[in-house]
Amino acid sequence: MPFSLPEGLAPEVYPLAWLVGRWRGEGVVGYPGIEEAAFTQEVEFDHDGGPYLRYTSTIRLIVVPDDAAELTSDADESGDPAASGPDDEPLRTAGGVVPPQAAPDAGPVWSTESGYWRVSTERTPDLAENQFPVEVLMADPAGHVAVYVGSVGNGRVDLVSDLVARTSTAAEVAAAKRLYGLVNGELMWAWDLAAFGNPMQTYASARLTRQGE
Repeated sequence: MPFSLPEGLAPEVYPLAWLVGRWRGEGVVGYPGIEEAAFTQEVEFDHDGGPYLRYTSTIRLIVVPDDAAELTSDADESGDPAASGPDDEPLRTAGGVVPPQAAPDAGPVWSTESGYWRVSTERTPDLAENQFPVEVLMADPAGHVAVYVGSVGNGRVDLVSDLVARTSTAAEVAAAKRLYGLVNGELMWAWDLAAFGNPMQTYASARLTRQGE
């Protein structure tokens, strides 16, 4: 299906235009101290005509109805590594990832974040002709603000943290990487973290489908 630029989108963010819309799907989260678990995610990229995209994301754990009470008692209110350290009780689910036949319900919120994406005017020599520099600002309610830099091109975004700032009560997160890709019309993404003294490694990933089509 031919792609149409979103109405009123600023020309400065045309390289990011394919992200605009509402996306929903499922993924998996897991990290040292956090037992692997499945989640649902809703993501929205929108704009107000300015030279940037607005971004919001909400991740909810998937629970089998009979296990909802157990999961709620074990999970931290905000869930993600930004809010609980490796010495805390890790997330527990019955058997880990919920099997597809279980007809799971959306459980408690694991994490939320919001921010802004824009295409930088400063190109670096390592970028190919069909790539554009990207700057991303993200914040979460667990006390973190992160600045990412990277590139977009051919339906792919590569980001690496340039700065991760946190409040005095937020958990230590040293660095992060993110990858977003458009594959057969679906949005695939992966998130790597260096946190709690651990080296950079996989934290979460998901496959999302555009809504309203």
